[in-house]
Amino acid sequence: MSGELSPIDAAKFVAAKRAADFVEDGMRVGLGTGSTAAWLVRCLGELVRDNGLRIKGVPTSTRTAALARDVGIDVIGLDEAKWLDITIDGADEFNGDLNLIKGGGGALLQEKIVATASDQMVVIADIGKEVEHLGSFPLPIEVIPFGWQTTQALVEETLISMDVLGRNSTLRMNGEVPFFTDEGNHILDLHLARIGNPRQLALVLNQIPGVVENGLFIDICDAVVVGFGDGRVEVRDINGGTVERDKLDFVETDNLFSDLSD
Repeated sequence: MSGELSPIDAAKFVAAKRAADFVEDGMRVGLGTGSTAAWLVRCLGELVRDNGLRIKGVPTSTRTAALARDVGIDVIGLDEAKWLDITIDGADEFNGDLNLIKGGGGALLQEKIVATASDQMVVIADIGKEVEHLGSFPLPIEVIPFGWQTTQALVEETLISMDVLGRNSTLRMNGEVPFFTDEGNHILDLHLARIGNPRQLALVLNQIPGVVENGLFIDICDAVVVGFGDGRVEVRDINGGTVERDKLDFVETDNLFSDLSD
């Protein structure tokens, strides 16, 4: 089955498979959004079906909720769960301090709410997502539709005083119409090239009227599971300062690999 996967997909799969080991019976688990998180949901679904794993999944988007139900995970809302044992999610970028850029899938608001309502956040990513400085990936911010162009102008003006290399922003589109989040908001993608002070930028952006939330996840991630195309995987724990290395075999299962459209 590994021959059917590109190196990037193989890296995402082994990261997700290893991260599934963090999940124990009876846990309430935040389920992320995006291509790597979809692998994780499939792996957990296999454990539910074949090993009798009993968990409650709190999804961070409608599409993650649909996938979780499809693979047999018991889905509940965050208000019902109240607090989570763990959230496992992907990232668009992560640095050595395990600070992140998220929101490429347009679910950053729900992702941040769920992650901060968890005892532990584990990020799963292929090695290509690791960067020395955040900012190569456009930073998403969620803004309300009312007056979004005014909000965009305020954001770009604010960026003049920030430690970034670029200041342009674009409205995320869905074909020929603006993209809408699950909360009915828009996404502005900030093309910053390099973010010198992510913590400062995250605080300042959220003070701008019209900005709901930004895609900088600062001091939220506890560990990252990094996958490589050859099956190698690293688990980096920021709290313990440890790095565990392993190599995983690919499991040939049509149920796990079929119809993975995310």
